[in-house]
Amino acid sequence: MRCPYCETDNSRVIESRASEDGTSIRRRRECTNPACGRRFTTYERIEHRPLMVVKKDNKREEFSYEKLYRGLMKACEKRPISAEQVERVVERIDRRLRLEYEREVPSAVIGERVMEELRALDGVAYVRFASVYRQFRDVETLAKEVLSLLQESAGGRKPGT
Repeated sequence: MRCPYCETDNSRVIESRASEDGTSIRRRRECTNPACGRRFTTYERIEHRPLMVVKKDNKREEFSYEKLYRGLMKACEKRPISAEQVERVVERIDRRLRLEYEREVPSAVIGERVMEELRALDGVAYVRFASVYRQFRDVETLAKEVLSLLQESAGGRKPGT
């Protein structure tokens, strides 16, 4: 594996760990170049047949695990949510989509899955994502969504359940 820092084409595996759901392996690596010696993480996943996302305008693009991860990280920015928690959310969404859809998935389904996961994970991240995804046009719509979240919390239910 090539080092992302010095581009030496050799590194050694320090630690390997399977993900919670067993669908990927996380490997901690160390560059073997004595001048570098930095550590980095790689993930090994099963290569699936491409899953195409059908957008609102009926255009299609290949589902991107990384794009989903980046979007979730943006929603969770400056929140007490670790990268590992986001990684697990992305893994759950990816697994569900591939179980439910063989070749094509509507983008709206992906958005709803993200909303479900974020609602259960963190209310602020959920509202951030929802405001962009649902294209809130005014403060009243945003306030209704926040009130709904507060009512769920006050009712003893955890958001998303």
